[in-house]
Amino acid sequence: MPRMIGRLHGTLLDKRPPTLLVDVGGVGYEVDVPMSTFYDLPAAGERITLLVQQVVREDAHLLYGFLRADERDAFRQLVRISGVGPRTALAVLSGMSVADLAQSVAMQESGRLQKVPGIGRKTAERLLLELKGKLAPEVGGAGRAAEAGAGIDVLHALLALGYSEREATAAIRQLPAGTEVSDGIKQALKLLAKA
Repeated sequence: MPRMIGRLHGTLLDKRPPTLLVDVGGVGYEVDVPMSTFYDLPAAGERITLLVQQVVREDAHLLYGFLRADERDAFRQLVRISGVGPRTALAVLSGMSVADLAQSVAMQESGRLQKVPGIGRKTAERLLLELKGKLAPEVGGAGRAAEAGAGIDVLHALLALGYSEREATAAIRQLPAGTEVSDGIKQALKLLAKA
């Protein structure tokens, strides 16, 4: 995958979802962004820095921009999957955060991915298979990112204790939101013992 343009720093001239127009030294670059980036943009006329992924096709050179490195990394992982193009990757990142995507992959939850427009059952299952072990949740982030990290740690602990991924995932789904890792392991073990 070509990586000719990696970053743009300039003035945000126009924003019409999902496309931005960014002036960099007198050249206006059209950049498509996921909605997660779009919602965090400054007003038109303000300075902006975007991390960029360039995609070269026979008929076009396209730029996809992100405010955070984890989003660009997830985009790169997504477009490497057969049958998943840049538009589908943007739709996934517009429909869920990177932490939610990582949690869905770790828990093998295809239902969350199927809620994204353009993602059917087969594509969701392919994403779960191909992304397994390739997305790291944001560690130390707030809210869902922290929960995703705790859920993954609990999952790994249960797998190390010999439980199947299906059993471990079912137990983790029953844990209350915000459960710490050590408490999550204890509660999951109690749930598994009752099963």
